[in-house]
This record gives sequence, structure tokens and C-alpha cells, in this order.
Amino acid sequence: MFREMRRRRQLLDPEESEAILRKMTCGTLALAGDDGYPYAVPVSYVFTGGRIYFHSAKAGHKIDALARNEKVSFCVVEQDRIVPAEFTTYFRSVIVFGRARIVTDGDERRAALEMLGAKYAPGDPQGLRREIEKDGDRLHLVAIEVEHMTGKEAIELANPPRGRS
Repeated sequence: MFREMRRRRQLLDPEESEAILRKMTCGTLALAGDDGYPYAVPVSYVFTGGRIYFHSAKAGHKIDALARNEKVSFCVVEQDRIVPAEFTTYFRSVIVFGRARIVTDGDERRAALEMLGAKYAPGDPQGLRREIEKDGDRLHLVAIEVEHMTGKEAIELANPPRGRS
């Protein structure tokens, strides 16, 4: 159902791809937007257990698009180093395809909110609990069930010449 990557030598193994998803803090969510236009939007997220979680306002372009079509893609760029002398960039990135849903289960929702808080505001678990109690009901929590994931790196990183790291 999903295309195989054409340049297999540049393919990251699944563990590397998952490590990039856990490490990075911003990804681009792509949805089927209004009037057939694609809609891509950066979101803060957390990756765990084969799912990507992010929060959203209860109304807006993302939620409208998800209501029409649950299929999404999500892209994270770990590295994008410009190398002018070689007319290229040394990159590492991951793209995910999956289906998004609004989390309705209270335990899953709470756990995801706590993971998001721990990632973006570490060291204040009591403040996080207060924030969740105060504003947690004012937002949607969205989960992307990962169906396919591909990590890729520049050929120069996959097969670096001697003396280059």
C-alpha cells in the first residue's frame, strides 16, 4: 500500500527513525485541507508506543480536516546542514503515514498530556498537573496511529568518504 523508498542505501533502520521521532520537538502535520488544497502545519508532539500525540484547539482547520479525512502524514527533520561547496544538504528526516483520531479515552488522554508536559516543560510535575486540571478540557488531544514510517539520510551521511563525519 505504501511506496518503497527508491534509494534504499539512504534508508534509516526503524530504531533510528523512532529515535529521531522521540528526540525532535516539532514536526509538520499534513492533512487534506479545504477545497482540495493540502494543509501542512507545524505541531509540538510526543512519540510513544507507535503513536504520535499532539494537542489542538477544539475548532479550526486541523480539526475540520481530520473530521473529513483521518489519513495524515507527519514529517520531522533532524538535520539539514547546507553544504554550498557540494551544492547539497546533509539531511536526516522521518516521514510517517497514519490515521489520526481525537483521543476520547480519559486515561490515554491524561497519559498523553503528561508526556507532552514532561517533554516540553520538564521538572515541574505539580505545575503540569495544575495546568491539565485548569485547561485540559479546553483542547483536543489527537493521536496518529503510525501505519508506515520511513527514515532517510543524505547519501553523504550514509556512505561518508574517509575523513568526513
